[in-house]
Amino acid sequence: MTSHDDVATSLEQLLESLIKMVGRANKNNDNLKNQLIQMNENIDSLQKRISQLEWIMKGQLKDGPFRNYPTHPHTHTPSEIHDHISVHF
Repeated sequence: MTSHDDVATSLEQLLESLIKMVGRANKNNDNLKNQLIQMNENIDSLQKRISQLEWIMKGQLKDGPFRNYPTHPHTHTPSEIHDHISVHF
């Protein structure tokens, strides 16, 4: 027959082993969470870039190969612009 001390020692070793296993599992879980966060950030960044490219492509399709930015002629002279600026003291 085994003594009570041998059973207690075996149970203690089993408990220590289980504690170590749980610790490793928690560490792995934390690493996986960090990797998932990083992957989500990368996906968000890629989605932003895709949206930017889509916006540029839509503009290119609408405006043709080169963008024509409208120019507005200045119809006011500098003195007319000055007359419309209000200065408060």
